[in-house]
Amino acid sequence: MQKKIFYWSPFFSEIATIKAVLNSAISISKFSKDNIKPTLINVIGEWDDYNEIILENNIEVIDLKLKKYFKKKKISGFFFSRYYQIKIFILAFLPLIFLLRKNKPDIFILHLVTSLPLFLNYFFNFKSKIILRISGLPRLNIFRKLFWKIAIKKVDIITTPTIATKIFLKKVLNKDEIYLLRDPIIFVKEINNKQKKYKNHQPEDNIYISIGRLTKQKNFLFLLKCFKKIVDKNKNNQLYILGYGEDYYMLEDYIKKNNLEKNIFLEGYKENIYQYLYKARAFILPSLWEDPGFVLIEASYSNTTIISSDCENGPKEILIENKNGFLFKSNNSNSFLNVFDSFQKSNPKEIDLKKINAKKMSKNFSLFSHYCELNKIIK
Repeated sequence: MQKKIFYWSPFFSEIATIKAVLNSAISISKFSKDNIKPTLINVIGEWDDYNEIILENNIEVIDLKLKKYFKKKKISGFFFSRYYQIKIFILAFLPLIFLLRKNKPDIFILHLVTSLPLFLNYFFNFKSKIILRISGLPRLNIFRKLFWKIAIKKVDIITTPTIATKIFLKKVLNKDEIYLLRDPIIFVKEINNKQKKYKNHQPEDNIYISIGRLTKQKNFLFLLKCFKKIVDKNKNNQLYILGYGEDYYMLEDYIKKNNLEKNIFLEGYKENIYQYLYKARAFILPSLWEDPGFVLIEASYSNTTIISSDCENGPKEILIENKNGFLFKSNNSNSFLNVFDSFQKSNPKEIDLKKINAKKMSKNFSLFSHYCELNKIIK
């Protein structure tokens, strides 16, 4: 009999978790041989812009029809994020109960804004296997920790994207059913289509790239300050930053005040990042935390050299003590500049070996690898 998997993941802005959820559903549709049926719950119209790829991959969508209560705009900042989470909790409360009672999914996977389904699961018997998918290193304040400790009692399985997060949660939650489930980042067909125009591009010696939402987590102001010192030594160096977020105007102001308009470029959000990855001499990740760091995996798969902070939790595991790239101490400008200098002086064969190792590692994050691991967990 065909199993039913439902995904709960309401989101307000473009974040990496969206890709993980969609690719997870695609992996099931693609590799399960119709033994499992994936369904996305469309809470606030979040999946409306993905209709083409959803239909192409035979994924069902169930609409809670709440989008009329939510303005379609990018949400950023702590206050607005919490406001929309509370609004979802109130408005989706009854529709989600009716949906789960009517459809009775075999497996219910929770990704984002999980307080509502965790709350309902604790007080109602839906008879679904509940999987809480941790999408990043959780910040557990005292109230969230208390809520989780109570709600987790009725969660069947927790999955994490990195080993370090798995170890951390086992200590905090004292729960055995926590499994490593790497994110499905590498969708080979999709990436090959995006890459094909640029595969013959050769990296340019003076071009560097960084990618991510312009937020405190991504630490771009730190990178700008460091890159200013690099430019002071060599005016030909250029840095392209892809992404958008609440720090945009602060970063733009720093660039203008330091006369870096010809060296640092804020390119905004780009659907296809591979034009930049193939052109860059190296990809730089200055983040304060990542778990695991989607762009690290995409850069690895594209044979782009990586220079990354050693922040928790992804980069440490992915770059494995400089085996797959160049690591610097997180938020430490002296360390960054020393590592950058070391990279520039490195033997080409040494750099090529790091790129080969990184590409091999990136295949652990393919859709097929994700499906195989998820299938073991849900059996």
